[in-house]
Amino acid sequence: MKTNYKDLTIWITGASSGIGEALAIEFAKRGAKIILSGRNSEKLLSVQERCRNSERHIILAFDISDAEQAQKAYRSIKSQAIKIDWLINNAGISQRSLIMETAEDVERKIMEIDYFAQTRLTRLVLADMLAQGGGKVVMISSVAGLIGTQYRGAYSAAKAAIHLWANSLRAELHDKGIEVATIFPGFIQTNVSINALTGDGSVQGTMDDATDKGLSAKAFAKQACKALAKNQEYIIIAGRKEKLAMMINRLSPAQLYKLIRESKVK
Repeated sequence: MKTNYKDLTIWITGASSGIGEALAIEFAKRGAKIILSGRNSEKLLSVQERCRNSERHIILAFDISDAEQAQKAYRSIKSQAIKIDWLINNAGISQRSLIMETAEDVERKIMEIDYFAQTRLTRLVLADMLAQGGGKVVMISSVAGLIGTQYRGAYSAAKAAIHLWANSLRAELHDKGIEVATIFPGFIQTNVSINALTGDGSVQGTMDDATDKGLSAKAFAKQACKALAKNQEYIIIAGRKEKLAMMINRLSPAQLYKLIRESKVK
């Protein structure tokens, strides 16, 4: 059955830039009503203005890692009697530091943002989705959550965790009308590497070469929208190198990790 986006309200976290911004613009182009969330209301306003029929869309600024703020944001939507059809958990932070050089509190921060904040918000929204008889939850994982590499130990772990949590959610709630999709981006041209945390918790502040040469966020969003409209549940959107790595991993994980050890991945 073809997805009619004009009937959908889609809540997108991490919508102020990068993948989240591109998804918001693409879904709005297809007719959906968007709830734009992130920490910076000014950036969200800028994204809203770039969305088709901008006046339809809602800005809801909050820090997703703060449980009280997440509850307050959810209650705000409830108070407006807004029906959430899809939740896209896109907010997150990456990492660029070796395991032995990364403080435990930095790893905990990455896990809090990339895993616990996502599952917390999802549980809040699921209560209403179950009551209304259905909905779709989309988790933005990463190819790094399928293949661990240097400099991304905690990030890969968090993205793997959210992937497997989504698998369990799909198994538990499929017969209750809840659809669950997980997207695994490869290198996408965003500020993800610039904002990535280093071992002491400071931001890297520079663009990785691989990220700079990745798919555009716009191209990613187009592919994601098409895949979700077809009700695909396991969606890899990446360049040729990442797709080749996935193929090698299926055939010979040992060979893949030999190649990874010899490659420059930072």
